[in-house]
Amino acid sequence: MADVNRGNRPLSPHMSIWKWQLNSITSILTRITGNALLIGALLVVWWFIAAATGPEAFAVADGVITSWFGKLVMLGSLWALWYHSLAGLRHLIWDSGRMLEMADADRLGWIVVGGSVLLTVLTVAIL
Repeated sequence: MADVNRGNRPLSPHMSIWKWQLNSITSILTRITGNALLIGALLVVWWFIAAATGPEAFAVADGVITSWFGKLVMLGSLWALWYHSLAGLRHLIWDSGRMLEMADADRLGWIVVGGSVLLTVLTVAIL
């Protein structure tokens, strides 16, 4: 039988009662960084193909990647690589049945976020 009160109920989850949580933000960021890594990888592949093609093509590709915008994209790709790797380790921990309590999951989320920033800074400092 059809529900006659369907129009009187709020959609679920209604935006006025739904709150962002660290686990949902880190999950969304994991998906975004996975896609962003593809863009960074395509730039590096373009740079390698241009190097194999000739000096003129390489000069164009190298000019783009070494520009301020290219350096910003590469820095973002480096952070995305560290973030995505640490998020993958977090999922491996969860898959083993560990740290599934909310407080532990939040702690792991902050470790992933802070660890990715720290490892990015260390990588830039070393290289």
